[in-house]
Amino acid sequence: MSSVVVGAALALSAVGLGIATYLTVDHYTGTLPVCSASGVVDCAKVTTSPQSVVLGIPVAVLGLAYFVVMTALNLPAAWRSERMAVGWARLLWSLVGMGMVLYLLSAELFAIKAICLWCTGVHVVTFALFVLVLASFPALAARNAPARGAGDEDDEELPSIR
Repeated sequence: MSSVVVGAALALSAVGLGIATYLTVDHYTGTLPVCSASGVVDCAKVTTSPQSVVLGIPVAVLGLAYFVVMTALNLPAAWRSERMAVGWARLLWSLVGMGMVLYLLSAELFAIKAICLWCTGVHVVTFALFVLVLASFPALAARNAPARGAGDEDDEELPSIR
């Protein structure tokens, strides 16, 4: 895989990890994110809303867990892995992230009626990672496809029509 793709994926994961860490610390210390607190952009309203907790787990913690796993899946060693399961895990995990982004974005727009800039940063990073992983998946799959030998049954020549 291209070093640019690997570097970009790791950098995006690190940025997401940083933002998620910041939001998690804010959640547990009771401080509010540095952000506008009035109008449409209101981080405090978003991060303290009922939608900021899913199944009893703060969304910030879910984001932190997501980016810890995503960072591990985007380490250079993971990109070099010949195990296609790593590529599938990266693709499926980025899809999980996008599902969460869609849920959270709809909560911000329709239920909370406010936008958090920190959350938007996480959404943009998650989307960029999804696009990057999805776009690189075919090349990764081709690289990790099993080599076909001369004795493979599917390699038999078809009779020619003359």
